[in-house]
Amino acid sequence: MLHNVGGADRAIRIVAGLALIAWVLFAHGPVWAWIGVLPLATGLIGWCPAYLPFGIKTCATKH
Repeated sequence: MLHNVGGADRAIRIVAGLALIAWVLFAHGPVWAWIGVLPLATGLIGWCPAYLPFGIKTCATKH
């Protein structure tokens, strides 16, 4: 599987995902905050299926 999510993008996704999940678990946030699982997963694996149709890659390309 090719990576299409770069370093800064991955870090933001992981932090945002963890923040949303923590909100649900520790502050009794809304159920929709479980959506944080998606950015966490895409940040950890480095691949985002939503980027494919648009041809977006935020990772560095090898020359």
